Amino acid sequence: MKKFFAWLLGIVATIVLLLYITDYNYILKGLRVVYFTGHTTAFIDDFDYFESDTIPASTNPQPWPKANDYNTAKATEKLKETNKELGTVAFLIIKNDSIWYENYAEGYSDSSQTNSFSMAKSVVSALLGKAIDEGYIKNLNQPVSDFYPEYKNTGLTVGDLSSMASGLNWVESYKNPFGVTARAYYDDNLAETILNLKVVDTPGTSFKYSSGDTELLAMVIQKAVGKPLSNYLSESFWQPLGVENPALWQVDDDEHRLVKAYCCIGSNARDFARFGKLYKDFGKWNGNQLLDSAFVAKSIKPRFEESPEYGYGFWLNKHEGKDVFAMRGMLGQYVIVVPEDDVIIVRLGHHRAKKEDDPFTKDFYTYMEEAYRMLNKDS
Repeated sequence: MKKFFAWLLGIVATIVLLLYITDYNYILKGLRVVYFTGHTTAFIDDFDYFESDTIPASTNPQPWPKANDYNTAKATEKLKETNKELGTVAFLIIKNDSIWYENYAEGYSDSSQTNSFSMAKSVVSALLGKAIDEGYIKNLNQPVSDFYPEYKNTGLTVGDLSSMASGLNWVESYKNPFGVTARAYYDDNLAETILNLKVVDTPGTSFKYSSGDTELLAMVIQKAVGKPLSNYLSESFWQPLGVENPALWQVDDDEHRLVKAYCCIGSNARDFARFGKLYKDFGKWNGNQLLDSAFVAKSIKPRFEESPEYGYGFWLNKHEGKDVFAMRGMLGQYVIVVPEDDVIIVRLGHHRAKKEDDPFTKDFYTYMEEAYRMLNKDS
């Protein structure tokens, strides 16, 4: 038995050594954070295992008003079943800019910080719009090489990054521990990983979902404005939007402190919903124009006719013929906006439905359909 354990320990030590030699030692952190905590992938409460920047609550908090019939409606049976099956921890319906319905589970509340995952991409695109407004970036057509000469003569623009049309050789894979997606999430030098990406297809010609695009865009914005992106988010949106609670934004490590811009803002349903309202109202918040309306309008329309599901940082869909735009995270984090009906639906939780051929999983449609059943029944 002693020989067996000595042999096993030797094998483990050899594997660990090889991971360090080949620069795959971030996999060890992935194992520790995910599998050793009883999970199989990244999870909504993983902030304790990473360094984070804190984004303070607004010094002028602006609470959401509650509708006169706040929480008098009951969830439909299908919504209850879906929420239970997929582990929904927050479900919120805002109608006419007032909270009409909200429900929390598993001890979560209206102030709980959970991981946004890729909803953060929409926030980064909003920061691009702000940087253009303030003159730090010229326009959507400014070359990335103006900030990072590694991309000289590639034709890559900041607009290509926001619309997921970079042509970079990023492979979006959440299962491959040796892939760039896992490295970006668990490694300690995110900028190095991103700047190793190469343009392999013609930029600006087609949509291909890529977290690397958003991270490079964030690096461009940060270099353009000359301050950490979490600080820029605080002054550009968290403060003027009257956000009621502080948020966290994961960074790669304590030395570099580059935010994981493609993911990982820790906030709550009410505060995430503010970005839905901001874009619904074309960049205006309580009378103040925080974003150029033309930039917002462009963001929530498809850039490419053959890819009607994506604009600039936002997912796009239809509900009964009405335009819908959405922020979306990999475990079923959603801010769904139907501007024509002045409706915002927020869902946060542990899982989403299985991916099929549709750009959207079934749960996305379920949350919309059941929210509308609740609204229509009440009316």
